[in-house]
Amino acid sequence: MIVIISLIVLSLVVPVQSQTAKPPDTEALRAGRNYIATPVYSEAADKAVLELFKGLRVADVVDGMDAVGLVDTGTMDAEIHPLWRDTANFNHRFVGIAVTARYVPTQQPTAGVLPVEAYDAWAGEWYDKRSPESFVPLIRKGTALVIDEAPLADVGSIGSYNILDWASRGAVGIVTNGTARDTDEVITEKVPLYLRKIGRGIRPGRNELESVNRPVVCGGVLVVPGDIVVADGDGVVVVPRAKAEAVAAYARKIMDGDKAGRRDLYKKVGLKPDPSVKK
Repeated sequence: MIVIISLIVLSLVVPVQSQTAKPPDTEALRAGRNYIATPVYSEAADKAVLELFKGLRVADVVDGMDAVGLVDTGTMDAEIHPLWRDTANFNHRFVGIAVTARYVPTQQPTAGVLPVEAYDAWAGEWYDKRSPESFVPLIRKGTALVIDEAPLADVGSIGSYNILDWASRGAVGIVTNGTARDTDEVITEKVPLYLRKIGRGIRPGRNELESVNRPVVCGGVLVVPGDIVVADGDGVVVVPRAKAEAVAAYARKIMDGDKAGRRDLYKKVGLKPDPSVKK
């Protein structure tokens, strides 16, 4: 009797694996699986969110992140900095909706020494098949293109031609944790670009496109497509879409108070009002 009671008690406290539980799909896992979904938002929804963040600075948004409990979350490494700054009209600043791409180091051999025609064919095939810009159709008005680049690669995936093309399609700014080249021309073109350092090489023989519009890590921060990207001279901050409204509301309060206070100080010290203090 004691033995039977003991078995009953054990059956109540020791979890028994369900006989109907499905075993893990090992073969499906072996083929690869993504666990963070890519949310999809309409252009109208993106436009509405961007309106909430219009004119907000990185500092204001970081305060907003603090206010909703996301302290030190979303702020990219300070090494991710603007290629150029406009302190008269602040045209280097932007707020956009994240579209992402991830490039990784290649394991493929370089071309070696080839005749010029053969080399051009090899490089062209690399651009077409290994390192394309498959994200381009996703760019629309208000897009912030975020590129997770092959680390340590001296590769200019961003250059003066393609960055201007992306801007012509609606991209308001580009952020990369890697490099860009043709930087003199990019500065002249005045397309907002935030990067880690200057690059010189091209993609063939250096990197490959791993994914488009999947969650990436840039500047030590998770960027999910559809997140809000805010960039200015202080760097870059990424706001999770689910927290956007609350962050923007608090950030707006901070910015309005700052502007009001500085307008008074401008009068006191005799400074002419500039765009940074205008309502």
